[in-house]
Amino acid sequence: MTQKTHAQLCPNCRKLISADEKKCPFCGTAYPHFFLKQFLIKIFKKDSVLILITLMNAFMFSASIFFNLSTVRLDINPLVFLSPDNETLFWLGASGTFPINNYNHWWSLVTANYLHGGLLHIVLNMLALNQIGKLIVSEYGVSRFWIIYTASGVIGYFVSWFLGITFTIGASAAVCGLIGAGLFFGKTQGGDYGYAIYRHISGWILSLFLFGLLVPGINNWAHAGGLLGGVMTAFFLGYNIQPKYKMLHRILAIVCVAITILCLGFTLGLSAFRLAGMVKG
Repeated sequence: MTQKTHAQLCPNCRKLISADEKKCPFCGTAYPHFFLKQFLIKIFKKDSVLILITLMNAFMFSASIFFNLSTVRLDINPLVFLSPDNETLFWLGASGTFPINNYNHWWSLVTANYLHGGLLHIVLNMLALNQIGKLIVSEYGVSRFWIIYTASGVIGYFVSWFLGITFTIGASAAVCGLIGAGLFFGKTQGGDYGYAIYRHISGWILSLFLFGLLVPGINNWAHAGGLLGGVMTAFFLGYNIQPKYKMLHRILAIVCVAITILCLGFTLGLSAFRLAGMVKG
């Protein structure tokens, strides 16, 4: 009799192992076939965290298009091409004084970081994320990256709400937090490398300032709040040459990821119920 053996890749070392293994014989990863374990490993791997966040943003953008196909704008203007309508964005978690003051949508401080107002909007933010994010992941590690990204986005949109911005979305608040963390690293690291990083990051800040002045509808308060949040969070967390409290960083990062997934899942469910006519707008 011939016995069939099922095989799969270990999510950590990517070597072929038996699906019946409870531990990878090559790297020792426990239960590599368990989906949650694979997901957590990818969340905290340097070479996959930026891809994962990009996919999360792309998924939420696709959802904003899908939930109201009839109102999606196909204008030739690149600034509004494939723009979802405001009502759909509201239910998916747009932030600002309108959703928070009138409907208590405090979770929008998280979810607004994963929503975008058009194809060009998300492309520009994801390009910036992947350029700046590589530096932050390298110098701060994945756990601290998740904390900086999440906290900066929340702080940015909190500042935006506090200063009266009515309705706002975009990953730029969180991306500005990464810029702030890079600025803090370059300034405190010192030396030729630190100075080069500081000069490079300063160029990003100048570009953001000019972009905010020239392009209408830019939420400069969220950018400023995210930048400040990134500097503050980086100050409290430190970076890789300061390895203290690594377990605390991992726990805080898991909390940030869990809150993000719960908030996004809640708004997706809310939008799905609304589409089915179970929730009235």
